Amino acid sequence: MKPYSESCEQNKLPILAVLREEFAGLSRILEIGSGTGQHAVFFAEQLPQLTWQTSDIAACHAGIRAWLEDAGLSNVLPPLALDVARDPWPDMLYEGIFSANAVHIMSWPEVEKMFAGIGRVLAPGGRLCLYGPFNIGGQYTAPSNARFDVWLKQRDPQSGIRHREDLDQLASAIGLRRIASHPMPADNFTLVWQRE
Repeated sequence: MKPYSESCEQNKLPILAVLREEFAGLSRILEIGSGTGQHAVFFAEQLPQLTWQTSDIAACHAGIRAWLEDAGLSNVLPPLALDVARDPWPDMLYEGIFSANAVHIMSWPEVEKMFAGIGRVLAPGGRLCLYGPFNIGGQYTAPSNARFDVWLKQRDPQSGIRHREDLDQLASAIGLRRIASHPMPADNFTLVWQRE
């Protein structure tokens, strides 16, 4: 039985439109936090020029493999074990990195470690795309995000919606500059940084 995420199903087409633009001309992509594996299979199928490397904590691997086996695609790779705070990062460079709905469920020290790891594996000129809810100018962008943030913090006080400016600082520290902030449905954004 494959795991299934309703939000993955709902957001895959808007995210695809952004990745088609932002990952144009790239070939090797690392997805951080592949979750169910739904996004990986869909994006790899729709963007056959990309080699899509899945990754997540070990507990998610069986589900990701189930989606990969069903799809039978040659350009999406079995998951790497990657807990951003604890596991060693891959020993190779990627032209693009994608992560959806991850930084708000991590603690801030884990977000810092994630960016440090990205700094080691993102190739010169490479792009980082993060999808999810973000605060801008210190403000929630919608009442629904304010409610979601309360729910996140009740579940785990170290989690929460992150400020775009704080992520910009982490990106700047590893030589990345934000080049786009794509508004998405359901009060989300896809933020894009490029390595100088």
